[in-house]
Amino acid sequence: MHKDHRFHALDSFRGLCALAVVVYHLRIYDSFTELAFFRHSYALVSFFFVLSGFVLTHVYGSRMAFNFRHFFISRTFRLFPLHIFMLGIFIVLEFGKVLAYDQGISFNHEPFSGKSAPAQILPNLFLLQSWTHWTNPLSFNFPAWSISIEYYTYMLFALTLALIGQRRFFLWLALCGWAFALIYRQNEFFTQEALRGVFCFFAGALCYRLFAVVAGRVKPRFMVFTLIEGVSLLVAGVLMVADIEQKFLVVCLSFCVVVVAFAFEAGAFSRLCTQRLFRLLGKLSYSIYLTHAAVLFCVVSMFMVLEKVLGVTLTFNGAEARHLDTGNVLLNNLTAALVVLAVVFISSFTYQYIELKGQAYGRSLIGRKPALQPL
Repeated sequence: MHKDHRFHALDSFRGLCALAVVVYHLRIYDSFTELAFFRHSYALVSFFFVLSGFVLTHVYGSRMAFNFRHFFISRTFRLFPLHIFMLGIFIVLEFGKVLAYDQGISFNHEPFSGKSAPAQILPNLFLLQSWTHWTNPLSFNFPAWSISIEYYTYMLFALTLALIGQRRFFLWLALCGWAFALIYRQNEFFTQEALRGVFCFFAGALCYRLFAVVAGRVKPRFMVFTLIEGVSLLVAGVLMVADIEQKFLVVCLSFCVVVVAFAFEAGAFSRLCTQRLFRLLGKLSYSIYLTHAAVLFCVVSMFMVLEKVLGVTLTFNGAEARHLDTGNVLLNNLTAALVVLAVVFISSFTYQYIELKGQAYGRSLIGRKPALQPL
């Protein structure tokens, strides 16, 4: 399959998964945000890693000549412009918390303390926050913890491309084994999140090798692939919410099956994912993922201000986060839907004016026209 081929169904999946992560972080009492699937949507970050490994292997894995400089510039200007912009937004929000404290509005943490301490700014700036135990992976724009892992896993992947032929395959297999071994033994340097990201990414790379072999030998049949796609989605969804041992490994492998099944784009579910709306969400997925924490912070802050002004209870502290509650089920669900729409709306602007411009500048540095840009 040509390296410029775009997997539109998988792109759409990225957008849908990003929205699910938004809902996971949005806690509104007695609304759809509390459904079991969304309460376990944190697991979908593993899907991002698998998908990135799959797509990057499609684009770069079969090249005999590999230009590390071009790869480095392309990946850096794909991820960093929006990341740095959002880091700046969160620093500004911390100053906003200082002003709010002066007005008697308290948050879970004091401004510029804990995960928002000044010492965390530099690791975040260079996307280093998720790799070692010396920094807080959830500091400032907390969804960026996975981008930290993705970026340097990209660089590790690029180093493997210096090897040619089957040796790449065996090295990816070895990296999966190394990461898996460290996950289940005492490790004082790498975080569990980083090791799981490496494992899932190279599992995705191996899945592409499998797909490339099968795609050249199998004639896709619509009904057969509709069944395969539906069953793979159902199994992955059930495993996500199940309380089972070795859940990370089992869920990651189920995501591998989903990615390979939908890469053929031969069944009803994958063809549905290629529709215009879902493809738009795929384009906005990175912006949705990186901007949503700031939007949610602003929404929660607005509810807290309304509490103070109106003298009614609109928020309460749950076990993991502050929950919102208007006191009305319909209004709670409407609020949740409007927040999700607001995230998508804002993401359309950050995509247009930050992501695309950053990518264009990166291409100007390497003198290349727009091409396939996997996350």
